[in-house]
Amino acid sequence: MKLSIVVLPEYPWAQARGIWQRVEELGFTQAWTYDHLAWRSLADGPWFSAIPTLTAAALSTSTIRLGTLVASPNFRHPVPFAKELVTLDEISGGRLTVGIGAGGTGFDATVLGEEVLPPRDRADRLAEFVGLLDGLLTADHTTFGGRHFHARDARTVPLPIQTPRIPFVIAANGPRMMRLACEYGAGWVTTGSSDPDDGVEAWWSNIAALSQRFEDVAAESPHAGAPLSRYLSVDASGVMALQSVEYFRECLGRAAELGFTDLIIHCPREEGVYAGSPAVLEAVAAEYLS
Repeated sequence: MKLSIVVLPEYPWAQARGIWQRVEELGFTQAWTYDHLAWRSLADGPWFSAIPTLTAAALSTSTIRLGTLVASPNFRHPVPFAKELVTLDEISGGRLTVGIGAGGTGFDATVLGEEVLPPRDRADRLAEFVGLLDGLLTADHTTFGGRHFHARDARTVPLPIQTPRIPFVIAANGPRMMRLACEYGAGWVTTGSSDPDDGVEAWWSNIAALSQRFEDVAAESPHAGAPLSRYLSVDASGVMALQSVEYFRECLGRAAELGFTDLIIHCPREEGVYAGSPAVLEAVAAEYLS
């Protein structure tokens, strides 16, 4: 089981630099940051942009993979986004992974003055977004016409360092988006689809059902048999995995039993959402990453 960690983009870089460097020193496979303009209960607090943050992290580290968790079409267009990704891939020496999702219905969905799309339309938009982004990152000239996005002879020069392109990890809970993950993704990621207020056991039951659904979808995919990582963002259960080493060990075991290959945790914050103990983080790293 690989372990990766989320560093929220809320810290001034003078403070954030040390956090990113420390998670690399601890041995995490990958470090992610949220790609939102504002996020839930932290919307009125400090919040920095994902791509500049990851660029700074790339210049301050040397081995850890870096990624968005997750970028969405709520405020991004594939053409300028592809240029940013190619640049970041080059600066990082090919260490970038792009987490992509349909986008929620919160702040990011309305801040540009647009109406919140119903689920089917959000799925349509994501399919266009992923398909166009794939084209932009694999061809130096791209023309595309869709319902949600257009590109007219868009240039991608140079192409990414990574071949055939920068890997995508696609967030999905329903069969349609899972099929998209199988077609375009190097991985699938889920936070679950149950209400955290229903309790942690209900969340784990939901994760088990989603894991089986993905197994079924992957088996029927034209790409069946292709290597595909399976990421679980475990703190979405509403209970921080780093509340203790013992609880982290339980989460790790349950995720492995359900077929996940990668466990995503969050760098502990001092209070509020994702509050946890840095000492537990250090202890977990010493036991599982050393």
